[in-house]
Amino acid sequence: MLFRRRKPDSFYQRLRLWIWPRRSFQRSLQYMSKRVLRLTGSPHAIAAGVAAGVFTSITPFLGFHIIFAACIAYVIGGNLVASTLATGFANPLTFPFIWGSTLALGRFILYGSFEGHKPLHIGHMLTHLRFDQLWDPLLKPMAVGSVPIGLLVASIMYVITYSAASAFREQRRKRLAERARRKAAARGIAHGFAAE
Repeated sequence: MLFRRRKPDSFYQRLRLWIWPRRSFQRSLQYMSKRVLRLTGSPHAIAAGVAAGVFTSITPFLGFHIIFAACIAYVIGGNLVASTLATGFANPLTFPFIWGSTLALGRFILYGSFEGHKPLHIGHMLTHLRFDQLWDPLLKPMAVGSVPIGLLVASIMYVITYSAASAFREQRRKRLAERARRKAAARGIAHGFAAE
């Protein structure tokens, strides 16, 4: 890195920054959106990459979001970097909403009710790490519920990103054309003075 800190952040400082940024969330969101919009590629490729990243971040398979997002982006012709950045859609602030909505919708799709068959003792299941106990009552409904919610949110993000990337490209093209026109005018004036 060009500008590296003399004293690196401790583990607790990095964890705090991951949960709560130094600046505001709005500034962090603006920074990430500018990074996505400045990626090379067509507006479709960037928007498809963002949609792939958002879709996979809604699935309950933590630790595999980036891999799944890259695979989906590759298949649909999306930008791989955009898909990786968009997996940040799932973060500690959005996890409760994502998990709650996918679990409820998955239970409704599978069992016809928003309530489960028996109460979940998630703490006990996580301490003993038994996948067979986690799959049926928790992961299976979340995986099923994540598909329609993920498709809906990914479609919305595709439209937003596509229009933003197109507008950003058009604004940049106009700015570069204006700069080239000014340089050409300045060269013409300088050439006129040299001819005199």
